Amino acid sequence: MPVLDWIGKKAVINHHCSVPYRLIHCDKDKSVGDPDSGNLLVQGDNLEALKALLPYYAGKVKCIYIDPPYNTGNEGWVYNDNVNSPEMRAWLGKAVGKEAEDLSRHDKWLCMMYPRLRLLKDFLREDGSIWMSIDDNEAHSLKLICDEIFGKQNFIANVVWQKKYAPANDAKWLSDNHDHILAYAKDKSIWRPNLLPRTISMNERYKNFDNDPRGPWKADNFSVKTYSASTDYEIISPNGRKIRPPKSRSWAVNKEKFDELLSDNRIWFGKSGNNVPAIKRFLDDVKDGITSLTLWTYSEVGHNQDAKKEVKEFNSINVFDTPKPERLINRIIQIATNEGDIVLDSFAGSGTTGAVAHKMGRQHISVEMGEHAHTHIVPRYQKVIAGEQGGISKDVSWQGGGGFRYCTLGEPLFDAEGHINPRVKFSSLAAHIYFCETGSPIPRRASTSSPLIGLFQGRAIYLLHDAEMMGVPSRRAGNVLTLGRIKTLPLPDKQFKGPRIVYAEGCTVPDDRLASLGVTFKHIPYQIAGV
Repeated sequence: MPVLDWIGKKAVINHHCSVPYRLIHCDKDKSVGDPDSGNLLVQGDNLEALKALLPYYAGKVKCIYIDPPYNTGNEGWVYNDNVNSPEMRAWLGKAVGKEAEDLSRHDKWLCMMYPRLRLLKDFLREDGSIWMSIDDNEAHSLKLICDEIFGKQNFIANVVWQKKYAPANDAKWLSDNHDHILAYAKDKSIWRPNLLPRTISMNERYKNFDNDPRGPWKADNFSVKTYSASTDYEIISPNGRKIRPPKSRSWAVNKEKFDELLSDNRIWFGKSGNNVPAIKRFLDDVKDGITSLTLWTYSEVGHNQDAKKEVKEFNSINVFDTPKPERLINRIIQIATNEGDIVLDSFAGSGTTGAVAHKMGRQHISVEMGEHAHTHIVPRYQKVIAGEQGGISKDVSWQGGGGFRYCTLGEPLFDAEGHINPRVKFSSLAAHIYFCETGSPIPRRASTSSPLIGLFQGRAIYLLHDAEMMGVPSRRAGNVLTLGRIKTLPLPDKQFKGPRIVYAEGCTVPDDRLASLGVTFKHIPYQIAGV
């Protein structure tokens, strides 16, 4: 498969592995409503925020939507080459090295996006999908790196969104009036889209000309393109007209099946009884919804000006430059999720994704590194929770409720030497260890009351960690695995005889003795992934 190459790619292709794990701190003063709703707003660099969230949400997210910088050359994003921000220079210098001096603006954009997409993939459920807004500046580059990361076979579609309703007469070349939305599945063989609700206009096409007790219907073509001699026969209308299928076509069914449909009043010859036969399609027989097209017009899902009006409702002074309308995000969430699913947006901007997901009964996680987190997203979420009636509220009968936690990124889990940060709590380290050991989020918050932090695929996982005893070279210390400590390790149940994995700072039991007891010792911090 062809892949895209650029200056700096070698340096960032595995950069997501070296991003430090950071602690996440919740700010009660900025959190609103029910703290146990499961909704999060994280302010901080989205690369580090994603790495911090991964131990808790890996493999759990049904839908990711991102609206990354379009790299137009004149936008004010923090990784913008034009403004040459200190953040951009520092990150590229660290991640890419001296090559960073030779990067074009497209190279820089790709260096920024690649590790973030690599992390985002790990959040998706097996039946999950990711949707990405972009324009022509980077659409084709984004498609190529997503083919590489998510697999070309998992590409769903390139949706075209009509973002403007009027031409830009001052355009130098052609008036740009659409964006792309690239969609990929984690595993396309099992991912299936939800149907979109049928519209009133669609249902109005169904009439009941003959007062059929089965309800409204519409006439559909009774002939098919593929010719078959077995379905090429003469039909006589109620008025005696002899009718054959059009040239090179044949009827949809054979004569025997036609007679059955005719006797069941499912064939329509028009009010005069002399028209070409048509089959009656009843409204009750059609699907509950419709399959989405890949062209979304502004009349269906809104346009840029709609989005700006929605943003002004909660911040009329500093209007966000490039928001997306709520109806657009509503369409994506309708197709890709069901009520209760988790939706993630790591380029949250003005918070449209979280607001729409909240109104639709989905759990949402948003990450925003800029000031928009508290100038736009917090007030927007506050109004949504209070029952705000803009955007899609009336369409989904939103009345308010729920809540969210406002979080920031804390210190790294490990220091520069690879040692555990002394301020790390047992529950945070347990979540990280469980994820590194299993590749899955910890099923429940760990407590110092028990060293057993989880059971995964038949093996019990333990953590011996007391921050106050770190570095104490004594078998009496709570962080050292001894024979006596093994005897006191709680089992998942009385019949458990599976392997036990114990993370501890030291061990006094010989390897052969550990093996006979079915115990594997893993040294903290050296055998913890991510150090």
